[in-house]
Amino acid sequence: MTEFPPPFHGPRDPGDAWVEGPDGTRMWGRFGSAGLLAVDRERGILLQHRAKWSHFGGTWGIPGGARHQDELAVDAALREANEEADVPLDALAPLFTSVLDLGFWTYTTAAARTVRPFEPVITDAESLALAWVPLHEVDDLPLHPHFGEAWPRLRTLLEHPPLLVIDAANVVGSRPDGWWKDRAGAARRLLASLRAALEPGLPADLLAVPAGTVWPRTVLVLEGAAKDAAAEGRYEYDGGAEPDRDSGTLHAASPEDDGGAGQASAAHRRGVQLEVAHAAGSGDDEVVAQVEKAFGADPEASVTVVTSDRGLRERVEGVGARAVGAGTLLDLLG
Repeated sequence: MTEFPPPFHGPRDPGDAWVEGPDGTRMWGRFGSAGLLAVDRERGILLQHRAKWSHFGGTWGIPGGARHQDELAVDAALREANEEADVPLDALAPLFTSVLDLGFWTYTTAAARTVRPFEPVITDAESLALAWVPLHEVDDLPLHPHFGEAWPRLRTLLEHPPLLVIDAANVVGSRPDGWWKDRAGAARRLLASLRAALEPGLPADLLAVPAGTVWPRTVLVLEGAAKDAAAEGRYEYDGGAEPDRDSGTLHAASPEDDGGAGQASAAHRRGVQLEVAHAAGSGDDEVVAQVEKAFGADPEASVTVVTSDRGLRERVEGVGARAVGAGTLLDLLG
């Protein structure tokens, strides 16, 4: 097995270059680098046994490399994984990003879930092997030092992904825009705004998780006449009016690690997990039921409820969720 990198043939991207920090530390990627943490519910995470000639060769880590100029981090991670491991670009949907920021250079880990199964294939000289590794077996491998340091936090995020539950009646009612004249129409506008905001991902601070940007499973609870806005279950955009992404009125995530300005690509849009829940009676009771269901499935779940209703906040916090006011979400939606 060669100890030296193979000769390079063909033009390089401007991002394929070393950068040097104030202390002389050299890192690969003029515009930063990104790696893909792909997770399959049945098989675990995709790991790469790094070639001997590479940085920390012989260790296990994730496929990745230098970002291109103006390339979104998620897109960069997917492109690099496609180049190194033949990962299909359309087989994954983002979950979250995590950023190592050294001031002069950044490395973004883009975690993504499989939306269809695939088998990785070694396509260049950067890998000794590629394997799906169950989460509980990852620590048994000699890990790349930086990945090994981040792995406990990344594993927690994978095992306990954040859930966002939204009290639609309270959010809609927080703005005196005539919503009472057409409750279903107001709920429909909220759904469209949510969908558009979820595409580039939400700031992790909203859900109080240690990440950069997140694409959380999001449940919007509708009650009464507002239930006519959309069928229960996964929300599929019906072609109605939605915010103009180029109008400057959408202020969802502006993840600096992901290119900034709330940009979204096809890969980002696959990350949207927006669902509608219909309340049989009280919307508050359904919100609490959603929270209880989450903790019943995972006692360590990370659940955030959006409501400014004091009584409901006390109820969900009593179950173990955290609550944020309607204004916090509305500020993101613009």
